[in-house]
Amino acid sequence: MTGIRTQQRKLAAALAAGDQAQAQAALQMLSSKLDKAAKRGVVHRNLASRRKSRANKAVLKLVTKAKAAAGSQLQPGSEAEAGSNPESGPVPA
Repeated sequence: MTGIRTQQRKLAAALAAGDQAQAQAALQMLSSKLDKAAKRGVVHRNLASRRKSRANKAVLKLVTKAKAAAGSQLQPGSEAEAGSNPESGPVPA
């Protein structure tokens, strides 16, 4: 049980820091620990499933927020704007 709590703290710290790679690694480790604990009867399987779901939701929220921030950094009129790529050519009908 203490290993699960420790892993939850590591995940929370990674989420607070905004570190995607560390958060995904912590999520994977937490998921593994919860599955093993549920298999051995240390925690109820529904508790393990609920905590994994909530942790996954939090990590996905971080990833989506980072993608949205990266997308909003494009300036109108910049070369990254859609349709300004000279290699793209006309779109077939």
